Amino acid sequence: MSDIAAKRGAVPAAKKALFLVFHIGNERFALKATEVAEVLPRLPLKPIAHAPLWVAGIFAHRGALVPVIDMSALTFGTSARARTSTRLVLVNYQPQPWSQARWLGLILEQATDTLRCDPAEFQPYGLDNQQAPYLGPVREDARGLTQWIGVAELLTAEVRALLFSAELSL
Repeated sequence: MSDIAAKRGAVPAAKKALFLVFHIGNERFALKATEVAEVLPRLPLKPIAHAPLWVAGIFAHRGALVPVIDMSALTFGTSARARTSTRLVLVNYQPQPWSQARWLGLILEQATDTLRCDPAEFQPYGLDNQQAPYLGPVREDARGLTQWIGVAELLTAEVRALLFSAELSL
């Protein structure tokens, strides 16, 4: 059989996507790599008064002030552990398709691994968690369950207004 004939009869390959995998405690989570702008080491932050406890602060990066949230504190109420694998990950936060994307920093534990898989492998887990709409579907593999985090759903309208109330630039 020729290569052309083999290609015509071949089943199209599943569309695979790349994910950044991180941990909160012993649980695994993933961010779609296309939403990640940059992975940085953990940096000193300036606290924001009257912000929720999971808002870690802000820092200046490439001429912009970037708000940072602690995903461990947001999800389970305990701050991320200071490990050498704890990273400050900049994501392109765009809550609505028509709104301008802005940087949002996420403090993530053990953010040192990636996963390439078909996004359809992530399945709904049967709970409508309105307190945490960013917790998306889950995927099972030999290491256990990994939950997809929806970047666009991370902030409530109230917190979004607090963190992005004006154009924050230096």
